[in-house]
Amino acid sequence: MADERSQAERWVSFAAGIVAPVTLISGLLFYFGYVSARSEYEYFGIDVDTIGLSTRDYVMRSPQPLLVPLLVMTLIAVAGLLLHNAVPLTATGVRRAKVVAVVFLLLGVLALIGYPFLGDLPYYALFVPLVIGLAAAALAYLSYADRKLRKLAPQYVLIGLLAVVTTTCAFWATATTAQYSGRGLAKSHAADLSQFPVVILDTKERLQLRSPGIEETTLRAGAGQTFNYRYRGLRLLVVGQNRLFLVPQNWNASNTTLVLPLDGSIRVQFQFQNDPP
Repeated sequence: MADERSQAERWVSFAAGIVAPVTLISGLLFYFGYVSARSEYEYFGIDVDTIGLSTRDYVMRSPQPLLVPLLVMTLIAVAGLLLHNAVPLTATGVRRAKVVAVVFLLLGVLALIGYPFLGDLPYYALFVPLVIGLAAAALAYLSYADRKLRKLAPQYVLIGLLAVVTTTCAFWATATTAQYSGRGLAKSHAADLSQFPVVILDTKERLQLRSPGIEETTLRAGAGQTFNYRYRGLRLLVVGQNRLFLVPQNWNASNTTLVLPLDGSIRVQFQFQNDPP
């Protein structure tokens, strides 16, 4: 009985060791996908929470904003390893490098404190975490190397705190990149909405749309005809939870996003521009 209980505990521990990292990764993917989607649809005047995207939708959207940060961080790590192997460590060189790292760390902290005055600068939210994170990572490595050259025990508390700073800054920079990615994706879509399906919309009541490029025609009355108006010049931006989000095919600053319920009050036709057979 004791052996069976011990074996069961080992299996539970093993499963927990797998589930915990997967849950953490899924949570991070959801967060970065949410940040990117929120920035993207905000450009079209939509609060992403009103769309009703699922957790899976946000996770599926996360690879695009994460590709560049992951590639950059990997290349920085590779460059650090190559530099470590190529440059011999000396006590004097390590101490000088520590001074430089401390200076950059202080500059980053000052820029962080000066957010009320510097927050409007372009790429401020990306520049500050990069400076602080890289300086903290370099200082942690140099502190370890300095203690090793002097044959002293490493300062694990200091290294741990600097690792927390580096991780936090990496998270901050990645979230900022996801935000920039969503905004850039929205501008790219707005510049060329031809990649989205054309929507032919029939309604029972006149919508009084004023966006340029939208054509309204009155449908002929007939037996069983319940729809009275047809609109052309719309594109499907995204399908939400029982709602359609439509935008004019020529987007500009004066346009608005049309939100319609998916019910019997509208009739929708989708038209794709496909390659000829």
